[in-house]
Formats: sequence, C-alpha cells, structure tokens
Amino acid sequence: MATIYYESDADPAALANQRIAVVGYGNQGRSWALNLRDSGGDVRVCVRRDETRAQADAEGFETADLETAAEADIVCLLVPDDAIPELPLGERANGLTIVASGYSPAFGRLRVGGDVGMIAPRMLGPEVRSCYEEGVGFISAIGVHADVSGRALAQILSVARALGALRQGAIELTTRQEAVLDLAVEQVLSPALTRVQEAFVRTMLEHDIPLEAIMTEQILSGEVERTYRLVREIGYAEQMEFHSPTSQYGQLSRRSAYDALDFVPRMRELTDDIASGRFADEWDAEAASGHARLVELKEQWCGPGVRTLEAALRRRLGPGASGSDPV
Repeated sequence: MATIYYESDADPAALANQRIAVVGYGNQGRSWALNLRDSGGDVRVCVRRDETRAQADAEGFETADLETAAEADIVCLLVPDDAIPELPLGERANGLTIVASGYSPAFGRLRVGGDVGMIAPRMLGPEVRSCYEEGVGFISAIGVHADVSGRALAQILSVARALGALRQGAIELTTRQEAVLDLAVEQVLSPALTRVQEAFVRTMLEHDIPLEAIMTEQILSGEVERTYRLVREIGYAEQMEFHSPTSQYGQLSRRSAYDALDFVPRMRELTDDIASGRFADEWDAEAASGHARLVELKEQWCGPGVRTLEAALRRRLGPGASGSDPV
C-alpha cells in the first residue's frame, strides 16, 4: 500500500524563518505564491522582467531576478519542464528545491545540489488556488528525490500543508514514478480514449445520428462529467444506482464486448518509451527546434477548423447557447 500523508503529518514550524523563492508566476506559480503567502510563508517571486513580474508586483509580492532565487532557503520551480535546465540557479549545497512535476529530476534534467523534493498537485494550476480558497484542498503526489540535510521530508510536508496539498491526502511517489504515470496518462491513455471517441462518432454517423446529438452525449450535456464526479465522490458501485435498470443492464452485460482487443502490448511499448528516457530526449530536441513539430500537431488537431466547429456547437447547445446558427 502506498504511504498517504495528511496535514497531521506536517509540522508548520518547519517553515519558520525559511525564505521561499517561487520561480515562475504562471498557472502554478501564481497559485503557489498566493497560497504560501496566505499560509504565512515569506515568499519572493523570481521571474523575468515581463508581464508576469508586473502582475506579481501588482499583487503585492517582492519580486527579483531569476539569478537571486538560489539565495532562498526553499526554491519552488514552477516553470515548464523544458525551461528548468535553462534556469540560472547554479549549484546549491544547502537548501531545498521543490518541483511540481517529477520529470526534471527523474530524467536528469535538474542538477542543483542540496535537498530536492516534489509536490505535484493532481489539479490544474488555477484550481490549486481555487481549492485553497474553498478550503477543500486537493490530492497531491509527494516525494523526496535527494535528502542531503536529513530533514527534506519534514520541509516538503510543511510546504505541502501550506499549499493545501495535504487536506485530501498526498500519495508518496518517487519522482520517477510520478513522471512515468503523468506522461503515461498523456501519451498512453489519452490517445486511446481519443481513438475510442472517434470510432464512436463514426459509428453513430453511419446510423444517421446528427453530429450535434453525438457531441451532446459525449461532451456538451455535461452528463459524462457529472457522472465521473459521482464516481469520484461516492464510487462506481454507488453511482450505478442512479442509472435506469435498462442502462445498468446494458452497461454491465456488455462489459466483456471488447475483451478480444488487447491494448496491453501497445501500452507497454509506449510506457517503456517514457521510462527509458527516450521521450525526454525527444522533447529536448523538440524544445531546441522552437517546438516546430508541436506547432504542426496543434495546427493539425486543434487548428482553426476544429475551433470553429466547437464554437458553433457551443453557441447552439449547452450553457452558452444563443440560438444562432453555426458559421
């Protein structure tokens, strides 16, 4: 069984007299900085002289250049994974460096010395702030990558508590475990689900079901989203009782319909690609190219045609429906 940490496992005193540098003031960085400050932390925001720095200034933070971050006792790196190796941090014999993703330390892209730890919220950046303000917190993954001082875990837990990352429990993972799991959700599970959705749309269109109706069932009605919320809140078995007997029978009696399709070999291949570090090398090369391939892929799968179709559907169905015809 995995170790789960809660607020009772953290000592708030471990943050006493500790200067905290938050590097980055984007989706995660802003939320971390605000949460830590509201919990009594001594927070400085270290960013480039750009609009994010102006925002941090306007929101009352002491701001400084990136090069000064290493002077802090605790440095929280909250910039994209491919930007971390380029940060002017230098070697830190002392102090604690915290990442919000296991990627950089797991694949050798972070070399700073001292203690290194991970607090990886299982939540989008802006929601880290919203969940803190609502008092509910969020589930996180927590890990110690390097413990030079012998007190890395105590400090990581104290930072996690201040963030709101222990209120719903935090799972202990190594940075490698977190990185492989996170990348696998993106590269192994998400593409498979996308292909299933595409196959379902094609099959329904062959039966003369309007695209608007298909998209309503999949996304626009919010039924799937709310059903998954019930699965999270009360469990799969309990939420099943909210479905009609016809639905229950249909779902359960057809559960074995796809047993002959063996996804495991392909999923293993993709996951092995991640675990070997080959994807990290590929992403380094992609970043060095200025993300040229990423631009092509986004144009192919998320380009103007897709955006126009989605916007037209949302104008006709759902919370933003205005009754206007699609363009």
